[in-house]
Amino acid sequence: MSVDIDCVVVGAGVIGLAIAREMAQAGNEVLVIEAGEAIGIGTSSRNSEVIHAGIYYPPGSLKARLCVEGRHALYAYCASHGVSTRRTGKLIVATTDAQVSQLQLLLQRGLENGVDDLRLLDRAQALALEPALQCITALYSPSTGIVDSHALMLALLGDAEAAGTSIAFHAPLLSACVTADGFLLSVGGESPMTLSCRRLINAAGLHAPALARRIEGLSPDTVPLDYMCKGSYFSLAKRVPFSHLIYPAPDADGLGVHMTVDLGGQARFGPDTEWVKIEDYQVNPARSDGFYSAIRSYWPDLPDGSLQPSYSGIRPKISAPGEPASDFVISSQQQHNVPGLINLFGIESPGLTSCLAIARHVSEIIENH
Repeated sequence: MSVDIDCVVVGAGVIGLAIAREMAQAGNEVLVIEAGEAIGIGTSSRNSEVIHAGIYYPPGSLKARLCVEGRHALYAYCASHGVSTRRTGKLIVATTDAQVSQLQLLLQRGLENGVDDLRLLDRAQALALEPALQCITALYSPSTGIVDSHALMLALLGDAEAAGTSIAFHAPLLSACVTADGFLLSVGGESPMTLSCRRLINAAGLHAPALARRIEGLSPDTVPLDYMCKGSYFSLAKRVPFSHLIYPAPDADGLGVHMTVDLGGQARFGPDTEWVKIEDYQVNPARSDGFYSAIRSYWPDLPDGSLQPSYSGIRPKISAPGEPASDFVISSQQQHNVPGLINLFGIESPGLTSCLAIARHVSEIIENH
């Protein structure tokens, strides 16, 4: 079967759904194809569900700009669509003298990125907010929060479908070929089909680089190497004595083992860092050994034996172990010389926060070509 359609979005995670919504509301005929059985079963539902302020990312980067824009857009969208959020606020804590300068640098970086409500707290001020905390100083981010990621994706899907978007599950993209006026797609699954489209948007998350390498007519030199970084989470049965999210000062591997809560009040700690070769989401209980020491650096009263395996996620990295974290890569005709194709690579944190801004950015790229 051959079907002609204006725009195909590959991937029904939060990024693909946000892009489909944006494109459909702009008047395009959109089809979302998803290899899995439902929306958001990968990275989109396997994270901390944090709405980030925009503190960590280099000024001028896509991560910095789209996180700050996305945070404002996300809070407004969730309020208008009945999606639950909570502005919990966050404390990034220094527990050693060496980490104090890191927080000062984060404060300056956040201000440069447009995060204008940050405050550096001394020990007494931090403990006045969180008496159970152990720290020397803390960076306070009141605009950080949490979101119901599944409800968000349902809202995005509802908007997209209301604007005419169709979605097909169990529909993996097997291959694609660049043609004179667009793309010819081979879609597998229980009902295999051939599609032709004018625009192809690769929002396949972990699998985006592999998918891009299957596009005949796209130079492989424009596709980055990809890596999988697994992060496990452990939960705590009892309520934690914190009302804010608690993050350690970041390290070379990322943001460290932090404490977040979901909207039901369940505390969870993670993620750790484990570079893997296969997509495996089992949580090894033995990994909790490293969690106890990490958490006790800022919460010394964590009870023995209190951590339980919860879930894991895999970050779609395009920087190798030991390399600095890469920026988002949103690769369009300007980078690869293929009209109508956009590849999204390395959309890890703060992708959830940035989803609406990423969708708008993609739409602007398409409008300008």
